[in-house]
Amino acid sequence: MARGPSAAPVDRFPASPSRSVFPYVFGAVLLASVVFSLREAQVDPRRFVEGEALANVARFVRGAFPPKLSRDFLGLMARPALETIQISVMGTAIAVLIGLPLGLLATSSLTWRGILHERTSRSGRWTLGFVPYALSRATLSVLRSIPEYVWAFMFVRAVGLGPFPGVLAIGVAYGGMLGKVYSEILETMSPRPLETLHAAGAGKPGVILYGLVPQALPNVVAYTLYRWECAIRASAILGFVGAGGLGQQIELSMRMFQFDEVLTLLAILFALVAGVDWISGRIRARLA
Repeated sequence: MARGPSAAPVDRFPASPSRSVFPYVFGAVLLASVVFSLREAQVDPRRFVEGEALANVARFVRGAFPPKLSRDFLGLMARPALETIQISVMGTAIAVLIGLPLGLLATSSLTWRGILHERTSRSGRWTLGFVPYALSRATLSVLRSIPEYVWAFMFVRAVGLGPFPGVLAIGVAYGGMLGKVYSEILETMSPRPLETLHAAGAGKPGVILYGLVPQALPNVVAYTLYRWECAIRASAILGFVGAGGLGQQIELSMRMFQFDEVLTLLAILFALVAGVDWISGRIRARLA
């Protein structure tokens, strides 16, 4: 006996009208914000083809070629290049020293909820560990909300000119960024290894050391190395406020309209960034 056509399965979770309208509302708001921002930010691509702009570009190109490659000039730039690397290394090291402990305190699964805190209180939520969690989150927000350029201005006023304010500016600003990302990496790790170790009787240090750290280490190292690459570029920018390195030499050459020196300095900066990228890539490949 032939069966009649079966009825279509009833959707147990039909899409609500609000969810179906949301993409259109979001798209309209986004488009309106872009149009408003273009107007308020005075974005005008026609300025690129104005006569004065083209003349300035032509003057820069004529002055930049050929780049200055004399032995005396390259010898003088060896020290600022080395100084740029030293600023980035020490700034990143300070950032790790700041970001790592704050990032651990800002990780909710280590301070006030999750498998490690399932018996801390009846509610399982508002425990004593929430206080350092909230304070560390607030501290990280303050550190990363102020750009390293502004930090450099303040540290130049405090400790004077030279590479030291650049190191402090990178360390403080990047410490906030690293701590925030460290906490997010730790919070997104799979809880299954932690639950297994916890069920086997391991304490909190053992769960963290053998369950959490092996999972998070590759991502933590990868992001730290990426921030080291960013520190190379940031150290050059901070030189414009007197923080030493290649940035200070670029600022001096720009002020004297020595565009051939600027082009050489930019090439040296590119070589430094490419070298750091190659080194970090090799380290990430070993950890993968």
